[in-house]
Amino acid sequence: MSIGPYQLGPNNTAENGIYTGDARDLARAIPDESVDLIFTDPVYQNIDDYRWLTEMGARVLVDGGSCIAQIGPEYMPEVLAAMTPALDWVWELMEWYGSGAGKIWYKRIFLAHKPWLWFSKGPRAGKWVRTGGQSVRDKNHHRWGDSAGFMLPYIRALCPQDGVTLDPFTGGGTVPAACKMLNRCYLAFEIEPDTADDARQRIRETQPPLPLEIPTQGKPLNECLR
Repeated sequence: MSIGPYQLGPNNTAENGIYTGDARDLARAIPDESVDLIFTDPVYQNIDDYRWLTEMGARVLVDGGSCIAQIGPEYMPEVLAAMTPALDWVWELMEWYGSGAGKIWYKRIFLAHKPWLWFSKGPRAGKWVRTGGQSVRDKNHHRWGDSAGFMLPYIRALCPQDGVTLDPFTGGGTVPAACKMLNRCYLAFEIEPDTADDARQRIRETQPPLPLEIPTQGKPLNECLR
């Protein structure tokens, strides 16, 4: 399956749906209204990337499509102001880590969760979802890596079987890995060539995990894959 000039993953090509380059340049070739879900983790302090993300999303998302982006809690006011004009606010999603999510030293805060901001293009489409769930830190593929287990229910609910999920800042390839587990088509961009190669290798090795192997939002993974 392709979208514009891009071959989508999962597939057997060398790219596996992951392309190397600046997302701002690569995204220009994505056709209008061709993406169902944008799920991504930008660099927290790059506020302009969040503004661009929703402006790009307003063009490429289908009506009712969603854009979900992780943020650093300390940047919440700036990111909300940057993202709100282009898309409609839906909700904040909480990825709970217990006591292992880090610290904000200057505020003397131990973080128990990481927030994801959820926007949509018009009234959001898709199934019912919870507004958060338990997660585990996964730095095996990238130093800023996230848990595929946390993403599975949202991709399953917000991207239909014949839909497309976009991750313009893919890093270690967690979103593509979650998409492959669910047999959803994905397109992903990564600016660092070595990181993109590592993500492609990860995807080639990714298979749907065994039922009950990974807790996901408090439910067995096999329930999230239905």
